[in-house]
Amino acid sequence: MRAWLLASLGLVPPLLCAVVLAGRGTVAGRLIAVQLAGSVATFLLVALTFAFAQPSSIDLALALGLLALPGTLVLVLFYERWL
Repeated sequence: MRAWLLASLGLVPPLLCAVVLAGRGTVAGRLIAVQLAGSVATFLLVALTFAFAQPSSIDLALALGLLALPGTLVLVLFYERWL
């Protein structure tokens, strides 16, 4: 359990960096940061699921992993049409 908790703590700084970068820079850089934040958040949720021994929480990580790419594609479509 301790190893998973340390792994999840190690994933917090990259997630914070991706969130900060999603608010700054060019449009392409923001989209890359959003995709990175989705991937890191998925790994963080998986690590927290194993750290706290809650197997039902893995569904949230699976849903985030499956919806991160289509969400980014919808965001790209929004940028293309209205910005």
